[in-house]
Amino acid sequence: MNTHSPARRRGLTALLALSVTAAVAATASLAAPGAALARAASGTTAPPSSISWGPCPQESNPPGHPPSPKARCATVKVPLDWSKPKGKKIGLFVARYPASNPAQRIGVLMSNPGGPGAPGADDALYADEPYDGYDPAIRERFDMVGFDPRGTGRSGGARCDESILDKIPARPRDAAEFERLRTLNGRLAQSCLRRTGPLVAHMDWESVARDMDAIRAALGERRISFIGHSYGTFLGERYARLFPGRLRALALDSAMDPDRPSAERTLMDGSVSLNNTLERVAAWCVRNASCALKGKDLAAVTDKLFARADAGTLRDPGRTGPTRKKVSADQLSDFLSAALSGWSPAETARQLAALRTGKGKVNWTSGGGDPVARLVLCRDEDYRIRDYAHYRAIRDRVAKAAPHVRYNAQALDFVLACQGWTVPPKLRPARAEGDLPPVLVVNATDDMATPLAGARRMARSFPNASLHTVDTVGHWLYRLPEPRRRIDAYLLGRTD
Repeated sequence: MNTHSPARRRGLTALLALSVTAAVAATASLAAPGAALARAASGTTAPPSSISWGPCPQESNPPGHPPSPKARCATVKVPLDWSKPKGKKIGLFVARYPASNPAQRIGVLMSNPGGPGAPGADDALYADEPYDGYDPAIRERFDMVGFDPRGTGRSGGARCDESILDKIPARPRDAAEFERLRTLNGRLAQSCLRRTGPLVAHMDWESVARDMDAIRAALGERRISFIGHSYGTFLGERYARLFPGRLRALALDSAMDPDRPSAERTLMDGSVSLNNTLERVAAWCVRNASCALKGKDLAAVTDKLFARADAGTLRDPGRTGPTRKKVSADQLSDFLSAALSGWSPAETARQLAALRTGKGKVNWTSGGGDPVARLVLCRDEDYRIRDYAHYRAIRDRVAKAAPHVRYNAQALDFVLACQGWTVPPKLRPARAEGDLPPVLVVNATDDMATPLAGARRMARSFPNASLHTVDTVGHWLYRLPEPRRRIDAYLLGRTD
């Protein structure tokens, strides 16, 4: 949902493979954990560890790009069920990239690249990769530690009957299809239980946060720093909730809504963000002569395309004119969700122009989803919808709030994936006593995967947090120079 590139490490799930631009606007300043704290920690040698490190597996995807030779790997045993700590154990695959300047070592920087349902050890295995890795200043002073969460990658990958995916209605059109979707989702969940076993009920990110603390203890560290990207920010919030006193620093890049939003709020926030992006493309088109729809109102063009789709008269464009293949309104929304996931205004306008005239090519998207992602998502979130009438009412309200796109396909996929799921959502853990460091949250103004509204709620969930917004369309902002500089300065304990 693994090459060490956006397509491999960060393109694993729908929350990850989004591009960014470099227009930046800071809206908040941050007091880092403190220069004094960083100085006090500097030069500390790595504490005794109970982990037996060894060579890392050299296979890679795609082939020919093995991990850094500096990385070392191991397995850490944790309870399958944290409510039974002396019960059955499972193994977690852990990777470490040691600090290159031990004399100035601050400690461990643990990370998670997101998901849900994606491996995470590559953050350490490829920590020094030029594009997708971490800054040299970070690698000098931290041991980079990543791990594959339980049930993913080399940590005992969960298995489900994926043949069921193709039978599930992607966009239920009536009550019968909605019930079929719920029935087949339930059947998929049961197939996961049969093929994977009891682990299925314990892939929530409270359990993963407890795993993370077990790794911290095995490393011999009193406290850790953590950076989470995308769905990994949810893990950071869970760890802070359970183990506040064991964090030195907490940086959250492209933040999830931590408040277990309803299906409607999830779909509403994501769709409004996507609609804002389309309006941004329309404004770009007015200013740029290269726009394929120059001189036309791009938003109005899109509205007319939806009207044609509703009437059954919109066709897939061809080389010389429209083909006979009809394009539905759902297909149009799905296309817009993919086209607007990053900032590619010229290409988006070109494809909309092709749909308008019937001549040209459109890059349609399709996919059945990742069942492993559901094992995490549907345990962490509560997206349950009463029935088809409730579903249609939500869709109608969302379409009214986001008229140029109607809905965010990624958010809708997540919501629909959990209908009828037979492993119910887990209760949110209580907040433990303890002092947290100041928290840094970084988010784009327009991010269809982690909308700014959710990032604001994430920042408000902490007693002392700063939200830094980046005026851009995109996701995973650590790849941009300015957000990277700000995050690195925070983690290193410097002040701006």
